[in-house]
Amino acid sequence: MSDLAKTPESSGAPGAFDGPETPGRQTAPATDPRLLVREKGLKGYWTEFGRKVRGGDLGSLPVLVGLIVIAIVFQFQNDNFLSAGSVANIAVYSSGLGIMAVGIVFVLLLGEIDLSVGSVAGVGAAVWAVLQVNHGWNEWLAILVAVLSGTVLGVVHGFFFARIGVPAFVVTLAGFLGWSGLQDWMMGGEGSINTPSGSAVENLTNYFFEDKAAAYGLALAAVLAYAASLLVDTRRRRAAALPARPTGEVVLRTGVVAIACFAVAYVLNEPAGARGLPLALVLFLAVLVVADFVARRTGFGRRVFAVGGNPEAARRAGIDVGRVRIAVFALSGTLGAFGGLFIASLSGGATKSVGGGNTLMLVIAAAVIGGTSLFGGRGKVWSALLGMIVIQSIQQGLNMIGMANAIQYMITGAVLLAAVVIDSVSRRTQRTAGRA
Repeated sequence: MSDLAKTPESSGAPGAFDGPETPGRQTAPATDPRLLVREKGLKGYWTEFGRKVRGGDLGSLPVLVGLIVIAIVFQFQNDNFLSAGSVANIAVYSSGLGIMAVGIVFVLLLGEIDLSVGSVAGVGAAVWAVLQVNHGWNEWLAILVAVLSGTVLGVVHGFFFARIGVPAFVVTLAGFLGWSGLQDWMMGGEGSINTPSGSAVENLTNYFFEDKAAAYGLALAAVLAYAASLLVDTRRRRAAALPARPTGEVVLRTGVVAIACFAVAYVLNEPAGARGLPLALVLFLAVLVVADFVARRTGFGRRVFAVGGNPEAARRAGIDVGRVRIAVFALSGTLGAFGGLFIASLSGGATKSVGGGNTLMLVIAAAVIGGTSLFGGRGKVWSALLGMIVIQSIQQGLNMIGMANAIQYMITGAVLLAAVVIDSVSRRTQRTAGRA
């Protein structure tokens, strides 16, 4: 039987009969409209794209358009904006906060918020510095304990929220205050503990793979992995008699990703003064790939989306909602503490200000600007990457043209508000179109 035409018996689609079946009467085949779109070629895809936009399904379109506009505007203002040094700075400064934003994406998928992530980052940096520098612990053991301290703090938040019933906003706000005090107490009267020269934490944001093969190799690996994921998904869908991407679409998508990946690798490698591939970017991408796999390919990820979409329905389906919520906040705390080590690396050591200032707002803004809904149940892990690149690109561009910090904050705030407005309008449009 062809995938393009199935009888009502094989598809099980209700309403596929024109009337009651009678002996000798052959039922008309029912064709999946998504396959008809692909049969029409480019025109079909354009029609489908217009239908999705009108229905409020914008996906990553707004943030991608925003990135293109940002690049054009700042490159016009300063022709060094897309230089190797500038791109490397955006990548390095995006990494630590971006890793923290990945944890926030999972929390937002639940329809909740974590206001403690900045303080957890500060505690993680303080734990590492006190153990390694003040007490002489092995640096890898100190890093492990620092990251696990974030896990413990996240479990505390999740327990009070999921088991006691305290709103997540209140629990994490209390954590924001309490863990800030803990960080200050741990640092004592010193106020700051410098990063040891040549240590693993120092290398987090200061080490670059100068061999050109590293950047191009990573780009090639990313393209091959993306192509493999598309092919595997296509094969599985065809085996299940579901609509699948044609080979032409797979090739086109892979080509677009290849152009983007190799363009970034070229910029990081080839121009004069290029330092190569930053270690920070490699670690950030590794976290993104693992987190994306967990969110889309595991039972835990599906339970997170189910709880975020409708907690009561998830509970009736047999999902332990409390356990999922605790696990998500534990994940947020873990990635928050790990991100704190990147911040300490950038600032030259652990200080009482690590995780303070606008850290919390930037992390949440990155997740939302990247396309994760504040209303729960909708978003992608890669939102953290897209949103953080938008924020850091704006800051980098404004710094290069000498704009004051106050203006940077106002522009970032406006971008965040625009992202939330787009999300709200999109959800309303989807409800009107019967898609939400």
